[in-house]
Amino acid sequence: MPFFSVVIPLYNKENYIENTLNSVLSQSFTDYEILIIDDGSTDSSAKKVHEFNDTKIQYFLKKNEGASTARNYGIEKAQADHISFIDADDYWYPGFLQEMFENIKKHPEQKVFSAAIEIATANKVFPAQYSISKTNDSEIVNYFSASSKETVICTSCAVFNKNVFEQIGNFDVEIKSGQDTDLWIRIGLVYPVLFSWKILARYVYDENSLSKNKNYLNTKVDFNKFKELEKTNPLLKKFLDLNRFSLAIKHKLSGNKKAFDNFYEDIDLKNLGIKKRTLLLLPATVLKQLIQFKTVLAESGFGSSVFK
Repeated sequence: MPFFSVVIPLYNKENYIENTLNSVLSQSFTDYEILIIDDGSTDSSAKKVHEFNDTKIQYFLKKNEGASTARNYGIEKAQADHISFIDADDYWYPGFLQEMFENIKKHPEQKVFSAAIEIATANKVFPAQYSISKTNDSEIVNYFSASSKETVICTSCAVFNKNVFEQIGNFDVEIKSGQDTDLWIRIGLVYPVLFSWKILARYVYDENSLSKNKNYLNTKVDFNKFKELEKTNPLLKKFLDLNRFSLAIKHKLSGNKKAFDNFYEDIDLKNLGIKKRTLLLLPATVLKQLIQFKTVLAESGFGSSVFK
C-alpha cells in the first residue's frame, strides 16, 4: 500500500496537465500512487496523460459532474491512508511529499497538513501572504484565525488522513464554486492544521475559472448551515464575515441588491477593518474602478486582489 494517494481532477487542461504531472512524478519522496480522475474532458487532456508511461499513474474516465464529484471519486479509489489533491494546472516543488511525510512522522497525532504556496499570474509569481506569526519552520494553527488573509489549506498543497473524510464527509457536490471552502470550514471545526512555511506548491491564477464566474455566485457555499455554530465560535464568525464581505461585494458588482443585503445583514462589522467597511458602502461603479486597479497590482505581484 502506498504512503500517499495523489488525486488529480482533470477537465480540459490539455495545456497544463503535462507540467502538473511532471511535478508530481519528480517528487523526491517516491512512495505514492497517482489517481487521475478525468471528469469528461473534451480536449486532448486524456491524450497528454496517456503519453506518460509510469506504473504510479491510474487513469479513470467518468462523465462530467464537476470537481467535487471527481475529487470524491478519487477519495473512494485511494489506497493510502494519506490523501493529497493537486489541480491539473497547479505545480508541486520536488520536496512537497517529503515535507509532508516528515511532518506526519513528527506529529502522528495530527490529521491535516499543509504548506505555503506561491501564486502565478499572467505577469508574475509571488508568495501568498498569511495572517500567521512565524515562530518556527511549521505551526499548529486554528484554521479560522490563520486564514484571514490567504487560506492555510490550499487544495493543491495539503495532505489529509483518510479518517478526516470518514468523520466530516467529502466535498459537497451541490456546491459548484467554493466547495473547498465549505470542506475547510468543516475540517477547521474539528481539526487543527499543521502548516509548513516552506513554499512547496504553485497555484496558477486563472481569471476565467469557475470560482470567478459571476454566473455561479448563487451556487457558492451556503454559510447559513454554520449560523448556530458561529454564535459560540468567534473565530468561525470572523472567518465567515470576511467571506460574506467578499460575496457581498461580488453581488453588488453583479447588480443583485437582495443578495448583497442578505450577506451584509449577517456581517458583524466589528470583524471588518475600516477599509472593508468603507468598500461595502461604495457604489458599484467606484468598486469596479478599484478592482481594475487592484487586479493590475495583484497580477504584477504587488499584493493580493481586494476580493477573493
